[in-house]
Amino acid sequence: MFVRLTFLGVTAFWLTMNVLLWRMEFGAQGGETEVPPQLVWHKILTAPDPSSLSVYQKGERMGYCEFSTGVGQQMAGYDEGKPPPEGFSTHAGYLLHMAGNVSLGDFTNRLKFDGRLRFNRFHQWEELYLKITSRTAIVEVSSQATNQMVHLNMSSQGATVLHRDMPFADLQNPGAVVRLITGNALGDFLGVLDSSEILPGEEPQRIEWDAWRTRVKIGTEAVPVYRLETSVLGHPVVLDISTLGEILRIDLPDDLSARIDEWSKP
Repeated sequence: MFVRLTFLGVTAFWLTMNVLLWRMEFGAQGGETEVPPQLVWHKILTAPDPSSLSVYQKGERMGYCEFSTGVGQQMAGYDEGKPPPEGFSTHAGYLLHMAGNVSLGDFTNRLKFDGRLRFNRFHQWEELYLKITSRTAIVEVSSQATNQMVHLNMSSQGATVLHRDMPFADLQNPGAVVRLITGNALGDFLGVLDSSEILPGEEPQRIEWDAWRTRVKIGTEAVPVYRLETSVLGHPVVLDISTLGEILRIDLPDDLSARIDEWSKP
């Protein structure tokens, strides 16, 4: 009798856990379950593997980009046969690194970009650096949370042609930022964009994210992902993230997207 009761108890526990996992996987509303955005950002910042994406505009491949984390770099230095110490990824905070190159529209000169965003152990950002390079010019954007300022510098043939220092408060007004920068013309970089479409108004904007767990088809299989979505200047921005934090797809305005190669396979 004791053996039978034990067997029934284990079976009931197994069935219950599978039902709970199924509900978490598919959700109660159309296969989607709302989750805290902070959970998804934590997944991204602690992803063990880099995310390599192809960049497309209007369906045509125009370049590539890669995202990697400080956690992944740390794990690469550990012996595969020995797990890293618990909590090692939070000792010095988090780092998100981005690199790649693109060619926009009729702009024949490819743009190379390299950037990093550093966070403390509480997911509060500390440092930002972005460098965009073309054949004729270099644009650098840098900022540190401690001084509440953003520094923009553009140089051509070794000479500075534009320099701007902007307080954080001005960044809440995207229209003012664009006008401040384009007042002295960024030439190569903004020449590839339609300023009549991107030039926003003067209203401050806060970016807020929504997140949920859903399923998408990659290759021939439907796999669970986290989805982040927001709106920038009235245009939707959508990211699909694997359950391990790998960035699988990014949809941006003007039919600009980045995705893993498997995404486009039938």
